[in-house]
Amino acid sequence: MPSIAEQIPRWMSGWRLLKDRAATGVVTSGGAGVLVAILLIFFYLVYEILPLFTSADIAPAHSFTREGPAARYMAVEEQGEIALLIDRSGVASFVDTGSGQLHLQENLASKDSELLLVTEESPESRILGLGFEDGSVRLVQHQYQLSYPDDQRVITPRLEYPLGDDRIQLAPPGIAMERLAVRESEEALVVAAQLADGELRVKRLLREEDFLSGEVVLEEEELRLPGPQPELAGLHIGIDQRWLYQVAIDGSYRLWDLDRRDENGFVELADSGQLFDGAARVSTSKMLLGGISLLAASDQGALTQFFVVREEGRSRLQSIRSFDTGGRVITRLLPEHRRKGFAALDRDGALQLFHSTANRNVLHRQVLESAPLAAAISPRADSLLLAEQGDSFSLWEVDNKHPEISWSALWGKVWYESYPEPEYTWQSSASNNDFEPKYSFAPLAFGTLKAAFYAMLIAAPLAICGAIYTAYFMAPALRRKIKPLIELMEALPTVILGFLAGLWLAPYVEANLTGVFSVLLIMPIGVLLFAFAWSRLPLSLRARVPDGWHAAVLVPVVCLLGYTSFALNDQVELWLFEGDMRAWITNDLGISFDQRNALVVGIAMGLAVIPTIFSISEDAIFSVPKQLSYGSLALGATPWQTLVGVVMPTASPGIFSALMIGMGRAVGETMIVLMATGNTPIMDANIFEGMRTLAANIAVEVPEAEVDSTHYRVLFLAAFVLFMFTFVVNTMAEIIRQRLRVKYGSL
Repeated sequence: MPSIAEQIPRWMSGWRLLKDRAATGVVTSGGAGVLVAILLIFFYLVYEILPLFTSADIAPAHSFTREGPAARYMAVEEQGEIALLIDRSGVASFVDTGSGQLHLQENLASKDSELLLVTEESPESRILGLGFEDGSVRLVQHQYQLSYPDDQRVITPRLEYPLGDDRIQLAPPGIAMERLAVRESEEALVVAAQLADGELRVKRLLREEDFLSGEVVLEEEELRLPGPQPELAGLHIGIDQRWLYQVAIDGSYRLWDLDRRDENGFVELADSGQLFDGAARVSTSKMLLGGISLLAASDQGALTQFFVVREEGRSRLQSIRSFDTGGRVITRLLPEHRRKGFAALDRDGALQLFHSTANRNVLHRQVLESAPLAAAISPRADSLLLAEQGDSFSLWEVDNKHPEISWSALWGKVWYESYPEPEYTWQSSASNNDFEPKYSFAPLAFGTLKAAFYAMLIAAPLAICGAIYTAYFMAPALRRKIKPLIELMEALPTVILGFLAGLWLAPYVEANLTGVFSVLLIMPIGVLLFAFAWSRLPLSLRARVPDGWHAAVLVPVVCLLGYTSFALNDQVELWLFEGDMRAWITNDLGISFDQRNALVVGIAMGLAVIPTIFSISEDAIFSVPKQLSYGSLALGATPWQTLVGVVMPTASPGIFSALMIGMGRAVGETMIVLMATGNTPIMDANIFEGMRTLAANIAVEVPEAEVDSTHYRVLFLAAFVLFMFTFVVNTMAEIIRQRLRVKYGSL
């Protein structure tokens, strides 16, 4: 008799073989496609974030020569095409940085008074203070107008005088000014000068506008400072026109509070001391962008950042961070116009580029043979103009796009400007142009783990216990109805859950806090009491409920207990917390409370994660071979002993996988966290406080981030951190799962 294989027609065998090969190819290509897609995502993220960690570079672009007196001050416009040169005779010249061609020339000095000092109000304002031999001060601002005739860019420079022809008489005739500082705002102008006789003079000009004529009148106020003053290396005024910084050559400093007076009517000295340890002398000093931080360099190679902090009711100048100069003596500092970075030139002609917040030295390059006579950096920080010996000038192209990022700036505590102490902070944007970006991932990573922890705290016990009962104790008929119903919950869009959590659940939890915590206490006690009462019922009555259907009896009990907990909310709150549990938590316990908090996120995200954990765990438990449990029961073990000793260890790899997949879902969840947390990037484990997660932060800020900016690439770095976190967790989970399978596979 022919075998079964011989009875099958040849064409059917060929068709079956073709289908097997086709299925194998589809499955293999699908799996390979998934791996390729993951690798492409990985490499794209790496491609976007690599520029954050590349070093800066500088290269010579143009050079030109000009005859005449040496340059006293230089500035470069935004495009890096035109430079302003103010020589020692007081002549201001706008020249082409490529060829040295003259565009405009104007004499700033008057006929009867020589120009002695030129000082910069701030890197970004383009306002200069001119100090003359007769003790007067005049303001001038260099401006640049762009036009495009015949589609060609034309830059037209000009000089403007904010005060017109008016001058501020700061020093008496015959006494020269040695140092000059100006600070302008919409409300006032403050001018300070150190005179040759050691006196320090300060004047404040308040702007008052006539509401009828619109004419602006300057009301002059002289601020008296006690003397004599030390020989200065720098004189600076803070951005708020309150702090006056005196930096002496001997390394000492004085911090004057221009808004306070002592009993003699003099400006109050807020703080004084030494900038550097030992006998170091100051080689140069400069205010960083924003007018809050003071940079000071010493003749021993130190370079330090300072700003004013308030401590124990008094303000003092605090040393914040020191920069590694390699022992070089810095003689010139050039703050950037739009970032908290700066260029430093030493006496040997070497250039170093730093970023203050990141405390990062991004470039160290020898550019000249000796220290330049003058230097300027463009507003975009992509051009550097140096005045060399012998009336020669060189323009350098600077490639320094992302100096703000370092390991300490991303993960360490950073002492930000105007903060009382170092902190972990995420704040990527603000309304002002001199804002200091704060890119700390610590609060975002903490918020991610916090949200996942509270979600798993709620979801894991409910899902696993529900899976155990459904797979092991529940009647098959009831299981066929319950399991699809719970799995159907997974199809609910998370944006709907987030919407409900933010607009309905959060206010409801806040208004019924006592009921929420009453459920946690009443529910287990009530269920245990009902179980005890059920066990005392006559056997004939209990026998009417078939095995595996007891959960149906418990459903109305759970509903009744939940309803009772919330129905008694007002009475219990009045009895225990004087009618306001939230006020009791805030005032008596000292715990801050936000309406959108981790409790709300845990409940909402727990509901989203429960179906995933439940479905995988239930399948793992139900798939345990029945002969194992039957054998255990036959040997005299109780159902609970069989569950704990046989079923759970055998199903543990699947249960562990369910927990890891659920945790991965919680870590990567976006919409629920986005809509139900308040998105506050704080590091606080308080369940009544919100948080901001990595995923939610990406969703919020990617639409407003400028393409290829540091902020844009940092968000990609956040995505990469999230990607690597889930990759590492899943890898560890797979290793543990395989070990559990080997360990309990012999049962």
